[in-house]
This record gives sequence, C-alpha cells and structure tokens, in this order.
Amino acid sequence: MDIETALKEAMAVDGAIGAALVDFDSGMSLGSMGGGHELDLDVAAAGNTEVVRAKVRTLEALSISDSIEDILITLDRQYHLLRILGHGHGRLFLYLALNRERANLALARHHLRRIEAELSI
Repeated sequence: MDIETALKEAMAVDGAIGAALVDFDSGMSLGSMGGGHELDLDVAAAGNTEVVRAKVRTLEALSISDSIEDILITLDRQYHLLRILGHGHGRLFLYLALNRERANLALARHHLRRIEAELSI
C-alpha cells in the first residue's frame, strides 16, 4: 500500500478528522489528508514529533528496550493517535486525529495496525 492509499484508509476510520504520515527525525509530513479548519496537520505533525522524540528519549534514559506502539492524547472533543511504525519503515509515525464522539478507539488502533502492516514506502 502506498502513502496516499494508507492515508485514505486512515481517513475511512469512523470519526477521522485528519491523518498524516510523519518523519519524526525531521518533523516533516510525507503526506497528509483531511484537517482543514479544524486541524492544521502541518502544525500537528511538527508538534507531535516532539511528543514522540520526548518519549523515545525517556525510554532510552530509563534503559527500557521495548518499542513504542502507540501514543494516545485525549482531548475534550478529540483523540490524537500516534502509531509508531515498526522495523523497515524508518523513523515514521502515522498520526490520526479523531472526533471523540464518533470514534471507536479500539477499532481505530486496529485499523492503524493493519495499515502499518500493508504500508510500503
């Protein structure tokens, strides 16, 4: 699955507001979809890069060798889900912003795992 298809699949998740594939070394988005007036995906990608970097540094400082799967940020009206992509995908994460009233968080996580497994960069 290419990047555009992956983002379309992410946006098909019920409640999706916006999705991006982000390089957390540079903070740059490799692609994004959705967002609009509700969410500036470029700003969100850069900001969430700092969240991912901070968690990676914290795990290193604690000598924890586990890999991060997801980072979840809950807001009053939104979920922000960051899926850190595994081996073979470089230092990338899938970012999905969801409307909290419409989203099923467990299903969204399942969809992102499936997208990760099928993504080819």
